[in-house]
Amino acid sequence: MNSLQLNLRTFLERTARFFPDKEIVSRESDGSIFRYNYAEFYQRVKRLANVLKSLGIEKGDKIASMAWNNHRHLELYLGVPCYGAALHTVNIRYGNPEIIYTINHAEDKVLFFDEDLLPIVEAISPQLPNIEAYVFLGKNLPDTETKLSPLYCYEELLDRAEPEFQFNMLDEYTPATICFTSATTGLPKGVTYTQRSLYLYTSALLYTDVTAISEKDCIMPIVPMFHVNAWGLPYAAIATGAKLVLPGTRPNAHQLLSLIESESVTVTAAAVTIGVDMANILEEHPYQISSLRALFLGGQAPPKAIIEKFLYQHRVPVVQGYGATETSPLITFLHFRKDQDNNSESENIHYRTRQGILIPGIEMKIVDEFGEEVLWDDQQMGEILARGPWVASEYLNDERSASSFDNGWWKSGDIATINKQGAIRLVDRNKDLIKSGGEWISSVQLENELMAHPEVAEACVVAMPDEKWLERPLAYVVLKQDGNTSLLEQELTQWLGARFPKWWLPDRYVFTNEIPKNANGKYNKNLLRQRFSEKLV
Repeated sequence: MNSLQLNLRTFLERTARFFPDKEIVSRESDGSIFRYNYAEFYQRVKRLANVLKSLGIEKGDKIASMAWNNHRHLELYLGVPCYGAALHTVNIRYGNPEIIYTINHAEDKVLFFDEDLLPIVEAISPQLPNIEAYVFLGKNLPDTETKLSPLYCYEELLDRAEPEFQFNMLDEYTPATICFTSATTGLPKGVTYTQRSLYLYTSALLYTDVTAISEKDCIMPIVPMFHVNAWGLPYAAIATGAKLVLPGTRPNAHQLLSLIESESVTVTAAAVTIGVDMANILEEHPYQISSLRALFLGGQAPPKAIIEKFLYQHRVPVVQGYGATETSPLITFLHFRKDQDNNSESENIHYRTRQGILIPGIEMKIVDEFGEEVLWDDQQMGEILARGPWVASEYLNDERSASSFDNGWWKSGDIATINKQGAIRLVDRNKDLIKSGGEWISSVQLENELMAHPEVAEACVVAMPDEKWLERPLAYVVLKQDGNTSLLEQELTQWLGARFPKWWLPDRYVFTNEIPKNANGKYNKNLLRQRFSEKLV
């Protein structure tokens, strides 16, 4: 067979040729909407390649981006890897020490950044010895004085660049992008995605039994482009020529719902916490979101109550899968089998709370503490292990690889069960399971039922120390509106008591205005445990 290498370049050039007039929509930092098409996008990507050349970037070099979901960041998404360099999408929700660490650890040479991130870049620049140039992602350089040097304006560089560039075929194992994990414990760990892995992952997304994305779709990735390549959706849009909507700088739920309505978005993806925000807003503001054929919620298991609300009130199906930074991220996805066609609506809703079945091309097993595979009985719990062409085999220059990878298998640390059809159900993170009196309690299941209560907006359950039982559940709760918390605590206990054994029920409730989240929008359980421990001292 032909030995043509798998390259992102083929997606870029195909869409520019066959769907040049398809639209890319980008919400600007001032709230205005910028529109152009794939032909214009391709021309700017070629100019960007010449900019990289003028900055002295060579194949194999690393480029950092600190940016939101906008059209200039999209140009970096294709321009940098197709040129032969690797794009490190810096997680801008990290604290400054983590940002500094990841940029230095990746050995980035140039830093592209959005306007609103200038203060952060200025603050960290003295600690970035490898950065040789800064590029401001805007029309003009900022008016204020800056110590960044040399500092260039992105649009000025593009205007001066030569308009033509020939993208050469690269070895398919050439690094294309770099992302770092969410750093819930210790420093972030880097994962390198190659031309080959992104090509195969993107192709798998397009399967009918996965996302079924096609040229007819309008895709809006709410999940940040700095987090696991926005779950691959920008590449899927470019591969197919689908209309792409980018929600821009710090979008709130109102702005996201407005874009879904005005642009007739068909597929969108977000963290579960964003989905909860949108569901709550829709109770008061009736945005028209019927164009959506799929609302993909991830990062943690979506509560059944949220799935029901979107489906019953708005006729929008919530879909989900399972994955992580190490898996690009998806390795399973919700799929209804032919033999489920006659299922009742309640059976379908229950099935939607699962994380789906294995995507073709990936191998997975769920093993107990002795390394033996668990039964497919949906009862035995075990850790998910995976391997495949878009699953990492090591971390970037990191000795912690040894504890997370074993003979090609990535050890997830996620605990799940699997039913006889092969559909997995996440139980919890290994470190978040609550072990009370020798028995396991799932924080995720408690959270999902708490959020099904009509008075609860958000809920997060963590373990608190206990002299007798070692650990007991502690529930942090955000209410939709103020109320008598003593009465609500009794009501929530009764609510959970109808669904779980008595020994599962939280011993304490903490009512709060906000639950802290980590860099990827997940509940920051480490911080909550730490706060509670500090109160005990």
